[in-house]
Amino acid sequence: MRNRRRSLLTLLSMGGGFFLLCLTLSMSEGSYSNIINIFTQDHTGHVQIHHTNYLERPSLYKTINNLDSILAEVEANPQVIGVTPRIYGPSLAYGKNKTFPAQVIGIDTKREALTTRLKSKVKQGQYISSDISKEGYFEAMIGYSLANNLALTVGDELVLISQGIDGSIANDIFLVKGIVGDANSYEKMNVYLSLPAMQQFLSMGQGENSQAHELAITLAHQQLAQPFAQTLQKQLEVSELTVAPWQVVESSFYNSMQADKKGSYVSMGIIIFIVSIGVLNTILMGTLERTREFGVLKAIGTRPLSLFNLIILESLILAVISCLFGLLLSLPVCYWLATSGIPMPEPIDMGGIVFDTMLGEVSWYVVIVPSVVVIASTLLVSFIPAIRAAQISPLKALQAT
Repeated sequence: MRNRRRSLLTLLSMGGGFFLLCLTLSMSEGSYSNIINIFTQDHTGHVQIHHTNYLERPSLYKTINNLDSILAEVEANPQVIGVTPRIYGPSLAYGKNKTFPAQVIGIDTKREALTTRLKSKVKQGQYISSDISKEGYFEAMIGYSLANNLALTVGDELVLISQGIDGSIANDIFLVKGIVGDANSYEKMNVYLSLPAMQQFLSMGQGENSQAHELAITLAHQQLAQPFAQTLQKQLEVSELTVAPWQVVESSFYNSMQADKKGSYVSMGIIIFIVSIGVLNTILMGTLERTREFGVLKAIGTRPLSLFNLIILESLILAVISCLFGLLLSLPVCYWLATSGIPMPEPIDMGGIVFDTMLGEVSWYVVIVPSVVVIASTLLVSFIPAIRAAQISPLKALQAT
């Protein structure tokens, strides 16, 4: 308190550093959480179950057996919002006078609608059902680009040719019920059939012998993915099945996200370095100004460790007050970012879903990390003045003017 103005400026500097750190973390974590939610709820899910090595080398024959019992076990978990089975099969699609390769996906129509956003992405027509149409055909939904390539629209017939799981040639006619997504979406070259239609098309087991290639699971929060996957892997006790969180299923996206986060950490490091220089200056000047006082304390028997602890305690008090000040500034701003966000001048189309707002996040992580960083950096730079004060010679200190 000897130089109140300098101490106040240092406190404001540290509080401003806390504010910038909190704001940076809030925007970073909030934006990534929003992107992850869009990404996982679009089609991936937070956790997926496959036959061992299916992700590395997909095969028609790597199926999940005892499907009903696994579904019941997963759905009984309170953390699960939705779970849906899928069957994949590459196929040759024929419409009118053109043919084109397509990825055919069999879905449980009710479960898929509760797990992903597929139903909301139907741009033309209607979402498919598991029933056979009046014409005697199963219904199909096709991606936007595939519909354009085959010159198909709602109500047209679609012919699919593939290979059955028993080695037979799979071919059938389906009625186009809806067109999904747009030219940039994940579904642009896909064909969606109901699970019974896909099982019949590929000669796969039905009823008690149902099979699937994938189970996609949506959880209450994306942060639960990794611990949930580890727990479920132990619960299933089936060696040929692998439970993988979205970080593994979409490893390229996750790795690029982590690399981008490292850039944010560099910016945060620069902010802390600038703040630390100001703190070091304040604590060091405060130590030099009290050289005679420290000399008197040493002369009457004060131990060096006590002087060291005194400087560290002063720094700690200054850091805590600045964190509280920064918290009062940052919480309203972070709350506004989390609820309203910042509209982007140019919206980004992510797989047919428009990402047009940068959202923040209010969480313990956003608050605690800046607090720990500010306090730790303050205590670290205080070691130099504290050691200097502890090593002061009483004779030289008392001779100082």
